[in-house]
Amino acid sequence: MSSTRGGRKTVKPAGTKPQSPATRPAASRRAPLSHRRMRRLRGWLLRVAFLGLGFAIVVLGWAAIARNSAPTANTDRTRFDALIVLGDPADADGNPTPKQLARVNEAVREYERGVAPHIILTGGAVRSRFVEAEVMARAAQAEGIPSSAIVIEGKALDTIQNLCYSTRILQQKGWSSAEIISSASHLPRTALIAEEMPIEWRTHPAPPLTPAVGSRLMFAEAIEELKTVHFLLWARLRERCQP
Repeated sequence: MSSTRGGRKTVKPAGTKPQSPATRPAASRRAPLSHRRMRRLRGWLLRVAFLGLGFAIVVLGWAAIARNSAPTANTDRTRFDALIVLGDPADADGNPTPKQLARVNEAVREYERGVAPHIILTGGAVRSRFVEAEVMARAAQAEGIPSSAIVIEGKALDTIQNLCYSTRILQQKGWSSAEIISSASHLPRTALIAEEMPIEWRTHPAPPLTPAVGSRLMFAEAIEELKTVHFLLWARLRERCQP
């Protein structure tokens, strides 16, 4: 068979037939299939992304509501058996950080006001080799607190353990109430944990030595929001501590 194309005569071999889809090369058959699979994969990835975003919005909202509705006390009393000062890591040289000093300073003020006759300083060696409670104890003694009024709890590695181990100390000494001192952003999550403790308590914020503003304040609140999510979804279920 012959044909004319562009003024030139071409000759097709006898018996040649157009290729059907079944006889096309394998590469050309796979192309449409791969395209469909990619479209399907992109669709699933978008669904997963939207589900993940929705889940994140829900849990962050839950954490925000929990923090905003957290109590500040479970008692009306104004005098307590002890002050519980929650720890925070010391600096690389083992010196108290501004956050630690702010908490100790407030505990000293409350002690001198007669709110409680004892101070429990709680916190282990979390992110360094220095025990937080021991660092804070030295700062408290430097401000005039007698060693007889100070109790060191140096094993706790997080806020749940801070309150659990401090409650054990209260019970061992026959005490039943405490004012809990920490940074303001830390106290809502602290209160959610304190609700599980068999003591009378109230929270009390320690004013920072240098007030956080702008991005620093937002960062501190964001960190506590994420830690509250971790507490609600994981820690309160997995890290059960019986005083």
